[in-house]
Amino acid sequence: MGNKTSGKKRPVIGVMPLWDDYKDSIWMLPGYFDGLTQAGAVPVMLPLRIDEAGFYQIAGMFDGFLFTGGHDVSPLLYGEEITPACGIVNIYRDSLETTAFDYCMEHDVPALAICRGIQIMNVCLGGTLYQDLPSQRPESRTDHHMQRPYDRVQHKVSIEDGTPLRDLLGVSELGVNSYHHQAVKDPGKDAQVMAVSEDSLVEALRVPDRSFIWAVQWHPEFSFKSDENSRRIFKAFVDAAARRS
Repeated sequence: MGNKTSGKKRPVIGVMPLWDDYKDSIWMLPGYFDGLTQAGAVPVMLPLRIDEAGFYQIAGMFDGFLFTGGHDVSPLLYGEEITPACGIVNIYRDSLETTAFDYCMEHDVPALAICRGIQIMNVCLGGTLYQDLPSQRPESRTDHHMQRPYDRVQHKVSIEDGTPLRDLLGVSELGVNSYHHQAVKDPGKDAQVMAVSEDSLVEALRVPDRSFIWAVQWHPEFSFKSDENSRRIFKAFVDAAARRS
């Protein structure tokens, strides 16, 4: 038998699970795992229904955490009532992800947050969300933000000068894919805006005083196969996690 332990140790990334309300089951889009694997990580999906004590028992196994897309974030987390335009929420995801994000902040563990991920991150930092862009921000180009297929450019974002995202990608403007009806409204107090859309919605955030806690509203897990900038985002996250492994 060959030596299966040879080679450089790869960082292990805990990936937030997706939930199918109709099939009553946990699932995962392959792009999250494939993007991380291509960047040099070992992705592992976390259990959904785990309490805080259970999460902290396993948290040390991971060198970073990926916050995935999916359900709407409950407005109750940022002090608002749930409006009829808000989509389905999942209390187990909200509980797991707020616990995981607090852990990342407390221990300076690298995190990358995508779509719903930027929203839960912003709420954890004390920010608020638009529960539904079409009804709460009708001036937004919702035709740009709610488009399929997921792997095609739907609109452009402007990347703020002086941010690490600008340094990483080396461009001031980026075409992105997009599918979301919620968005960051008021950024959290510890969040720095790194990119905005053509209609002035927040499209990327980071926590400046942590080694790597980034979030994007678009979907690199769908575009990384054909888009170098998406691969660079995954690679920057995995490299940050590798420095802990």
